[in-house]
Amino acid sequence: MKKDRLYFLTLLSIALIFLLVAMFASQYFIKVSANQLIEVQVESSKREANEIARFVEFQLANGISKNEVIENIQQTIESTNTDSWFVSVFNWSGKEVANPNKTKVNQLITSNEKLLSSLKEKNNSDDLYDLLVTNNLLNKNNTTSEIIHISPIKNSDLIVAANVNTKSISAQMNALKNNFYLIFLIMGILVIVLSFLAVRFIGSAYEKQLELKNSNLASEVINLSKLNTDLVSYREKVTDLKEETIIEEAETEETSEKSKQRILTYIRNELVPIPIKEIAFIFTENTITYVVCFDGKRSTTNASLDDMYSNLDPTIFFRANRQFIISIAAIDKIIKYGNSQLKILLQSKTSEEIIISKNKAAEFKQWLNM
Repeated sequence: MKKDRLYFLTLLSIALIFLLVAMFASQYFIKVSANQLIEVQVESSKREANEIARFVEFQLANGISKNEVIENIQQTIESTNTDSWFVSVFNWSGKEVANPNKTKVNQLITSNEKLLSSLKEKNNSDDLYDLLVTNNLLNKNNTTSEIIHISPIKNSDLIVAANVNTKSISAQMNALKNNFYLIFLIMGILVIVLSFLAVRFIGSAYEKQLELKNSNLASEVINLSKLNTDLVSYREKVTDLKEETIIEEAETEETSEKSKQRILTYIRNELVPIPIKEIAFIFTENTITYVVCFDGKRSTTNASLDDMYSNLDPTIFFRANRQFIISIAAIDKIIKYGNSQLKILLQSKTSEEIIISKNKAAEFKQWLNM
């Protein structure tokens, strides 16, 4: 249940984050795309209006009558498409003299003067988008078209105007928004679902790794606990052996020959015999072999570590590594160390660390169970 709740909260978080990002990103992309669309159409309409104005100016300068010029313009633009952007001509009195829609000829223009003056001051696509769409100037006069650019004809009362079909622009902007919202919706569903599946897959893999690690750790703890239990059991056996003098006297001759009862050591220039049962551990340092008793007394011997181990009882002493021989009675704790290694803590106070390698750990466990 906790996992399901966590996955649900993860899915909810991803959805909220994507929703917040999409709210701002969609508006930005819509505006950028709309600006590009409007900019291309506006520049095309302005260029067409300016070219017609220069052409009319050229005809008037060459003696063609004004009425004939107007009639030619009307015949030229009458069949043009007015669904989006188109060109018209009006005079200084504000009357249409040429328009693709012939019914509007001789009618007063109704274009928004505020829009036209704003576009003269801010002649770029970003401002045009804000004026035409964001500020909604298109629909204030309930007209179907608005003048966005004028090009006066010199030595004449005629003005060529570039017009925009407001309903067409509104429909284009709505279609653009709907397309973007649809794209973001599909993309959002894909991102949320795929992110949720990825989180669930990664989470499941991580949980399996944790379970495996916990299982291995539990197994190692059990093994260490068993080792320490065997150690305590062996200590009790050794204590019983020490207390039972009859058993010590009944040691066989073979055992007596195999292991000595005492060894000779030196403390400075003094020769000191030490009973083997009192030895806690033996170690070598700088080619010198030291013998350490349970009471902390330390002495040296001329024998090497190999010679010492060959004269000791292998059921009591263990060659931990190249440097140490330890007595089972001196072991206090056994701790897991590194990669399948063991660390031995002794009862006697010593700063040395006794590490049993991975290769010798199995032999050490077998020795404890002897």
